[in-house]
Amino acid sequence: MDATPAPAYVLTGETGDWEVVIGLEVHAQVISTAKLFSGASTTFGAAPNSQVSLVDAAMPGMLPVINRACVEQAVRTGLGLRAHINNRSVFARKNYFYADLPQGYQISQYELPVVGEGKVILDMPDGSSRTVGIERLHLEQDAGKSLHDQHPTKSFIDLNRSGVALMEIVSKPDMRSPEEAGAYLRKLRSILRYLGTCDGNMEEGSMRADVNVSVRPVGDTGLRTRCEVKNVNSVRFVMQAIEVEAQRHIEIWESGGTVDQETRLFDPAKGETRSMRSKEEAHDYRYFPDPDLLPLEFDDAFVENIRATLPELPDDKKARFIADYGLTPYDASVLVVDRREADFFEAVAKGRDGKTAANWVISTLFGTLNKKGVGIEDSPVSAENLGKLIDLIADDTISGRIAKDVYEIMVETGGAPDAIVEERGLKQVTDTGAIEAAIDAVMAANPDKVAEVKGGKEKLLGWFTGQVMKATQGKANPGMVNDLLKKKILG
Repeated sequence: MDATPAPAYVLTGETGDWEVVIGLEVHAQVISTAKLFSGASTTFGAAPNSQVSLVDAAMPGMLPVINRACVEQAVRTGLGLRAHINNRSVFARKNYFYADLPQGYQISQYELPVVGEGKVILDMPDGSSRTVGIERLHLEQDAGKSLHDQHPTKSFIDLNRSGVALMEIVSKPDMRSPEEAGAYLRKLRSILRYLGTCDGNMEEGSMRADVNVSVRPVGDTGLRTRCEVKNVNSVRFVMQAIEVEAQRHIEIWESGGTVDQETRLFDPAKGETRSMRSKEEAHDYRYFPDPDLLPLEFDDAFVENIRATLPELPDDKKARFIADYGLTPYDASVLVVDRREADFFEAVAKGRDGKTAANWVISTLFGTLNKKGVGIEDSPVSAENLGKLIDLIADDTISGRIAKDVYEIMVETGGAPDAIVEERGLKQVTDTGAIEAAIDAVMAANPDKVAEVKGGKEKLLGWFTGQVMKATQGKANPGMVNDLLKKKILG
């Protein structure tokens, strides 16, 4: 798939136009029943400090043991990102102090990560695509959590999250607008969910982003000083943080100042970022190979066994939907975002016109789900019944207008469309005699308009169609009504 160049996105300052340069570091919690180096549970929402092993609490003499399942999930993710898999990687100690980091260091990967360069293809709203490079993916353990709202003068520590496996997915600085950053996060989340390696629930903290932002005058190719906005937990907030931080940089540069490399926090309530600490460089963390862990090594067979279990991923599914169902790139990209929604569509489209099925699923069903605030798994209309509704339209049992009424009844009752049509007498009238009788009655009541049509005002035929449909309570076949009207009035 070719990627088209990004359209110009510029911010205008007093000295001219500026371009924003964006890179994202996404921390994605690995789906695993146990932590990266211990057997403690990873279940979300457990009571504080109820899922902490001696390793997680950094008790003296406790040694980490790598969780094979977490390694498999990292490799699986790398394959899904079309990335190079490194058969040899090394765990390192990243030294820094947090009150909720018991060891005083984090076990991470530095120079030799498990996954190397890859790419993510973005589906933009205008139907175009962009390619964002992946620099690396490495495994690391999460820290605990400091609780500042439990006591008026004390902070509490919950170590349930300590040692949970994270994949840090680092993009290249290839994004040039908040919209591209949002599209990247949504696409990355979609891939992770398809793979089953991270649930992508940003509101629960299982996926969060560090946003690296810098600006440069349009036309420049070099990179200026960047700032990192830390731990942003929604796509919308990431896009807002980029706007705010980019504007802050422009104002500093244009006032003759210089941007300090630092870590900042985004305050969505105030719509601003604020300084957290000066940005550390790699040497500040004093990385060195963890002496308690051997290098992580596996052979090609290990990788190929995982590759064989990969599902059809969003990009491949999109291409197939376009080829097999005749969908537009936009409709296909909407349908493949969520694997369950894609499966629902395919169940509806099986043996039917793909474009019609897509229109009902995207325009009608998704609208209902949004209105009710539920996901596809809680849809009040099953794929089987939605397919049956399309069949009733295709065989002229009901008209498209009646189908909308039937659909609303299906939403409220969960009933099958054929039963609803039968019980409520909603079958389309296709009997020529009955339609002709309705047309004759309308014509007899409106001789002046009949004369106008015969005199050349053929646009009035639409008015006659509406009157006949009204007289038949919307049950007449619209195509037959149009044809008979033309014959009767125009000859």
